[in-house]
Amino acid sequence: KVQALLLELQAYAATHFKHEEAYMIEIRDPELISQRIQHKRFQDKLAEYDFHSIDISTQRETLLELIDFVTKWLYKHILGSDIQIGHFEPMEEWMTQENGFAFTDEYRTGIEMVDLEHEQLFRIIDKANALIESYNPEFGYDDVMELLNELKEYTEMHFHDEEEYMENIHYDGLAAQQNAHTVFIEKLGSINMLELDENPEKYLHDLMDFLTKWLIQHILGMDKKIPVQ
Repeated sequence: KVQALLLELQAYAATHFKHEEAYMIEIRDPELISQRIQHKRFQDKLAEYDFHSIDISTQRETLLELIDFVTKWLYKHILGSDIQIGHFEPMEEWMTQENGFAFTDEYRTGIEMVDLEHEQLFRIIDKANALIESYNPEFGYDDVMELLNELKEYTEMHFHDEEEYMENIHYDGLAAQQNAHTVFIEKLGSINMLELDENPEKYLHDLMDFLTKWLIQHILGMDKKIPVQ
């Protein structure tokens, strides 16, 4: 009975995610990339459970673990991600890219320096994501940390350049930009080593979710409002 319920959950989740992503494509929602990543991880986690072959003595413990995971994931996903669907400016091109981390014309602000630096940020995040997706704790840790340090250093330089430009043109949105930049830098600089050691794949995936979502939303919601001079 438990296995049958698990299979029903897997099937319904797949159907729901398909419908949800189709709707996001229809309205050209910039959250689509992040949603696809989260949906896949949920499905991968469910696929790890098999109550046909489980030891009967540990079945209850495993079932409680599964219920805890599904409940927390669903609560966090709905309130943290689904509630945002339809709240951002619709995009045309980037979401159809095979590589969701590609820098497309939809991200261009028209400010040459800003666009060139944004493009490099996308390249670094793309490399970091590829490394994390193939992460091996035996030899991949140093490479991941090196890339994250590169991202932090480049981001700090970019934010300095961007803020200097806004200051020079007397942009009234400078203070809000500085606050947003601080949040991003603090996230990159506050890696929890204990959590990373306990569950490196989950921690790094969650980190990439945050970085990708933040960068996309920040460019579309704030940077594209900066006047071109």
